[in-house]
Amino acid sequence: MRDKIKIYIIGLLTGICNGLFGAGGGTLLVPAMNHVLKIEQHKAHATAIAIILPLSIISSIFYISKSLVDWNLTLKVVIANIIGGYIGAKILNKFTDGTLKLIFGIFMIIAGIRMVFFK
Repeated sequence: MRDKIKIYIIGLLTGICNGLFGAGGGTLLVPAMNHVLKIEQHKAHATAIAIILPLSIISSIFYISKSLVDWNLTLKVVIANIIGGYIGAKILNKFTDGTLKLIFGIFMIIAGIRMVFFK
């Protein structure tokens, strides 16, 4: 029962963050699943991707209805993003849990520094 409550809280908070900031899927779900739910790193990354799809669809419907989507940019980025997502999924299992945590952590730190200190 406790895990169910944790899962729903994680889902609610990451959903709110995704709606507010466009982030939450990987940035919050992976550490939450890994540390709070004790899901191993590789499975946390893969599960986060599966969770992001319906989350993104719901948020996208809202943003599209408000005419907030730049379709020209979206189409260009999606093409490269599909290729990158495929490559990332193929190489995920080549990393140990520790290496995956380190790489993910470094990306999170760099993203945080850029958001706070650079415009």
